Amino acid sequence: MTYGSKCVSAPTVLDAADRIRNGSLTPGELIAHSLKAIETHNPTLNAFGDIYTETAAAEAETLTREASRGCFRGPLHGIPFGVKDLFSTAGLRTTRGSLTALDYVPSDDAPIIRRLKDAGAIIVGKTATTEFGWSGASLSRVFGNGRNPWNPQLTSGGSSSGSAIAVAARMVPASLGSDGGGSVRIPSAFCGTFALKGSLGRIPTWPWSATEMLSHAGPITRTVRDSALLFDVLSGPDPRDHQALPAPTETFLARCDSPLRPLRVAFCPTLFNVDVDPAVAAAVEAAVNQIARTLPVTIDMPALEWHDPLPTFEALWVGGRGIVYGKSLANRKEELEPGFATLIERSADYDLAGYLTAVQQRAAFACKVHKLFERFDLLLTPTLPILPFDADRIAPSDLDGVDDTAVPWARWTPFTYPFNLSGNPAASVPCGWSPSGLPIGLQVIGPRFADGDVLQFCAAFEAIAPWEHRLPPLLVG
Repeated sequence: MTYGSKCVSAPTVLDAADRIRNGSLTPGELIAHSLKAIETHNPTLNAFGDIYTETAAAEAETLTREASRGCFRGPLHGIPFGVKDLFSTAGLRTTRGSLTALDYVPSDDAPIIRRLKDAGAIIVGKTATTEFGWSGASLSRVFGNGRNPWNPQLTSGGSSSGSAIAVAARMVPASLGSDGGGSVRIPSAFCGTFALKGSLGRIPTWPWSATEMLSHAGPITRTVRDSALLFDVLSGPDPRDHQALPAPTETFLARCDSPLRPLRVAFCPTLFNVDVDPAVAAAVEAAVNQIARTLPVTIDMPALEWHDPLPTFEALWVGGRGIVYGKSLANRKEELEPGFATLIERSADYDLAGYLTAVQQRAAFACKVHKLFERFDLLLTPTLPILPFDADRIAPSDLDGVDDTAVPWARWTPFTYPFNLSGNPAASVPCGWSPSGLPIGLQVIGPRFADGDVLQFCAAFEAIAPWEHRLPPLLVG
């Protein structure tokens, strides 16, 4: 794609930053490419809601002039980002994916937004999310159902649906998402992007969430090193988040460029005896075999005596979100997505004793996870046991029991929500493709606070099995 005398491809965050600093690319040219890609593909894929065409272009021109004088605001100077429409953005509508919040305009930025702006990034638009981020599918009455760039008939996954779509379809180099049960890892696995759910508190979150013990914020990118740079920019304490961790004592990007030390790696082809799609199982096994042959790791397949913590997750998810939103939206249930309305109704089944029992069960399960890392440095699993399904469904059509639960999407995400309960860093890395050309994700889990170990390992895997060059069919030709 050409603007003026220069050819503008779809660079990664680090590539764009380097080119802007050496003058071979301007923020104005990059934002023009981004807006054109959004104009072309958003009507099909439903990645973005509000798009700030004029203000983003004006900001890009300001940043272009600054760069021409050798002035750079930070490491993300002039780089366009999408922002999940759950994050508070001062002066910009934040619908939270709900018809009940179409007129809501926050007065303050969330910490992650302020840090993005301070680093020189340009917010090009708000990306789609399911209603209040409640679902791992991509259904939305506000944005239209999110569609997978690799096959628009299929779901992108959620709840950070638009953020993963926008990155996979090269609309923006990176985007921001949040993860309360898998919401950056699920769409990344389905869309072929990289996402790390950092340790609980690694990137501060605000405003307060009814499921704060599960909720994480973080980027979705095309490469591991891009994510590492963004974790360097976005991590660190904020007084508004009582769970926020101290500032990192290392540079995550530098860790990705360091030689990988010998690691003890556990590999579980499944958890809780869940059936895994043969295409997923084959791709993950091939990736693990390549890791074993190429990287300095010792791989073992331990038998984990873990019980599926789904009832615990459901109690915290339904009890927290259902009661809080049910109270504030008691007179507007007809405007809610039916699945979310059902969640609110089911929250009446929980009492304080049941909720506190779930809190205790969460602690017990987390301790089992942490004990595993006394023997191993990392744990590998498939990110998801299935391939993408119909974009207009909340679960695969052949999945039993989804109509009998308030959290139907959790029935097909059994490998992601456990590590929200435990707070461990967990990444989804593209590791292969199905016979029909759909991306498949490998999940990499580390000990609490070992975000750098996870990123370093993922970068080493990316170096032996690169994926960033592979484009969805709608971008080819």
